[in-house]
Amino acid sequence: MPKTLFKVDLTKPMYEQELVGHNRWHPDIPAVVSVNPGDVFRIECKDWTDGQIKNNDDPNDIRDVKLSVVHVLSGPIHVNGAQPGDILVVDLLDIGPLPGDEWGFTGIFARDNGGGFLTDHFPNPAKAIWDIQGIYTSSRHIPGVRFAGISHPGLIGCAPSHELLAKWNSRERALVEKGGPPWKPQIPPLAALPNPENAILGSLKEAEFDRVAAEGARTVPPREHGGNCDIKNLSKGSRIYFPVYVEGAKLSMGDIHFSQGDGEISFCGAIEMAGYLDLHVDLIKGGVEKYGMVNPIFKPGPVEPRYSEYLVFEGISVDEFTGEQYYLDAHVAYRRACLNTIEYLKKFGYTGEQAYLLLSCAPVEGRVSGIVDIPNACCTLALPTEIFDKNILPT
Repeated sequence: MPKTLFKVDLTKPMYEQELVGHNRWHPDIPAVVSVNPGDVFRIECKDWTDGQIKNNDDPNDIRDVKLSVVHVLSGPIHVNGAQPGDILVVDLLDIGPLPGDEWGFTGIFARDNGGGFLTDHFPNPAKAIWDIQGIYTSSRHIPGVRFAGISHPGLIGCAPSHELLAKWNSRERALVEKGGPPWKPQIPPLAALPNPENAILGSLKEAEFDRVAAEGARTVPPREHGGNCDIKNLSKGSRIYFPVYVEGAKLSMGDIHFSQGDGEISFCGAIEMAGYLDLHVDLIKGGVEKYGMVNPIFKPGPVEPRYSEYLVFEGISVDEFTGEQYYLDAHVAYRRACLNTIEYLKKFGYTGEQAYLLLSCAPVEGRVSGIVDIPNACCTLALPTEIFDKNILPT
């Protein structure tokens, strides 16, 4: 087994760990460990909320979650020899739950505390607890369903440079000031801007802590460095090519998912868990310029659930409340595909909340099927029928 370089104690919050991770992006957060190109090692991670959600039937912990805490990340890891302009190559050799902690959760955040993709339809908090048995999972809160997971890190990336960090904060602040498109609900907000509340910044103290806490970018979105991409196929056996922006790369990771559907639509929508990652790293010197890299590139691994039978639900870019036509809007079209699937599952005894949670975490396949046929974008959601213990086909 690879040597564990970052261990976590699940009884303690991240700021009390032997090695303290972080929950903001900033180039001045010190690395906690260093590795050489070619090394193989293990990193343990807490769940993304830092243990705020418990294995019980009460959704109040979802309702009351402190979102200024998320995401708690393990790292940064200094890769010796890495320089700005290099590519950091990361192989995901293995991923799994921590031994003795084989469970996870999926949640719907309250509309006034985070919200989600369908928050206007599902404004109240809910959660499902999933029991993990090897590659399979099932939930006492969504009966009649069992499926194989596709485990992956929801969040992994390298530290930004000072210049890139300033660009992030500037453009996201400008978006908030400008306002969103006409279909955008009030909740969730347009962006999560820097917020020092509950910042965790490794070993930084006093004035340096205060400065970095005020400047540090939130970990909520994906950006040029990777970050919170929530790509479900980034599973074991995958290889990721990351652009390097600072000396040592400063690789960090967390938000491990046992399973997730495309889009992670409920926001807390994967099967979130504490877990481990076994990694191998290498460098391609000068690779960013050589390959014209702007965002990370990845090669999926060969391990994924093999479902062969699907029901596919279509959505188009027409507002479900007003009937207003939008121009080639894939966001609205995918929302309609999800809502159409949920309405269908309600005919088989599931509540809307159960269906919403299931589409968030089961290995559903989302697609932008058409993006040129004016005026409607067409998105589809493919639901694997074999995960159900009964026939859900139309008859």
